[in-house]
Amino acid sequence: MILNRNGYFELLIKNFKKQNHFPYPFFIDEIFLLLHQITSFHFLQKAMYLTHCTSRCLLKPKLSSKPILDCSHPMRTRMRTVSNSKPLPFAHVLKNLVVKARKEAELETAVIEKPKRRFKVSQGIPTPFGATARDGGVNFCIFSSNAVSATLCLITLTDLQEGRVTEEIFLNPFINKTGDVWHVFVKGDFKDMLYGYKFDGKFSPERGQYYDSSKIVLDPYAKAVISRGQFGVPAPGDNCWPQMVCMVPNSEDEFDWEGDLPLKHPQRDLVIYEIHVRGFTRHESSRTEFPGTYLGVVEKLDHLKVEFRALLGKHRTSKPNMISYAELSSDLGVNCIELMPCHEFNELEYFSYNSFLGDYKVNFWGYSTVNYFSPMIRYSSNGTCNCGHDAINEFKLLIKEAHKRRIEVFMDVVFNHTAEGNEKGPTLSFRGVDNSVYYMLAPKVDVEWLDKR
Repeated sequence: MILNRNGYFELLIKNFKKQNHFPYPFFIDEIFLLLHQITSFHFLQKAMYLTHCTSRCLLKPKLSSKPILDCSHPMRTRMRTVSNSKPLPFAHVLKNLVVKARKEAELETAVIEKPKRRFKVSQGIPTPFGATARDGGVNFCIFSSNAVSATLCLITLTDLQEGRVTEEIFLNPFINKTGDVWHVFVKGDFKDMLYGYKFDGKFSPERGQYYDSSKIVLDPYAKAVISRGQFGVPAPGDNCWPQMVCMVPNSEDEFDWEGDLPLKHPQRDLVIYEIHVRGFTRHESSRTEFPGTYLGVVEKLDHLKVEFRALLGKHRTSKPNMISYAELSSDLGVNCIELMPCHEFNELEYFSYNSFLGDYKVNFWGYSTVNYFSPMIRYSSNGTCNCGHDAINEFKLLIKEAHKRRIEVFMDVVFNHTAEGNEKGPTLSFRGVDNSVYYMLAPKVDVEWLDKR
């Protein structure tokens, strides 16, 4: 059942306060945080675990009591107040409270049947960052030092379109956290599965913290970001900012690099050609099979070397130094391409109608990063097909084919801002994970004092 959350949890708080005669150590804030995760009494075991492993203050016991040493968790040793009377089992107490709250709270919706959990969850390891396929499952790992809770959200393509979360996996801070790194290892069916995170913590703009547990945010180390599939086309309902989620890697989908390695041309010998991946072949004059894509650039790699030699021939008298350099090297041409931003960005960030041009404005250049480790999904000929795996392989193919032609590849990246903008911008990834860590924050300025000057 899905209850009216405000009424439901207010009643829970009220009922907990009424039960202060129970001689058992209740830890109010941890329990209420956990109750948000409760969908069945199976999760009562987690509540029992938290009561043994936290170090918050206790409610007063009913009878006189004496302190004893509590070693119920190997990582914590603390003094716990124990009543002289026999305490009631916590599961029994909590069950009674939940049942009572459910009776009093107003029902909003009834869910007939909940699908059986299809994932096996274990501790995981704190490296490497991101999602990594290993040992028949996937290890999820993310840094957040200021969050008090983390939840891994698994979402199928179908549920993404309908705005639902397929599976939520609550990360236990005593099991799934090492230092400031949250981690979990998951085994199960990841076909057409995507992921994101929910983090909770203080919402304190003056300290640079903007936690919102209702938002699903991107993993900063995601290998692909899925949202819209076509460049310049809004999502249904003219939504320019649909929910973005991350691709779950698959160990079976390995790219064959054929032994490819960076070329490491000496910097003094570089002849760099700057390319906008979409603009380079988008026009029909490029006569490419896949215009405006990574594959379109692959088709024109040979053209770069031949065309550059032709340009040299036209300027033999006006640029003698360049010609002498060309004559010294029989293999000269473009030996390095610099790709303008081709990591994930939202070209509809400033989407609006331009009456002068009679068209809609888009962020063509891409200097507004959403994710630094994900190739721009809408530069792929396959778009979001195969949950982004095809887009990754297309980009890798571009690099490999360029290296085959002795062409180095540079990437143009901007690090002084992202698509989240300033404090008034959207929460997409870094801000929701740990804003004060991922960003360098400007010192707070007293505006009134500046106005007086």
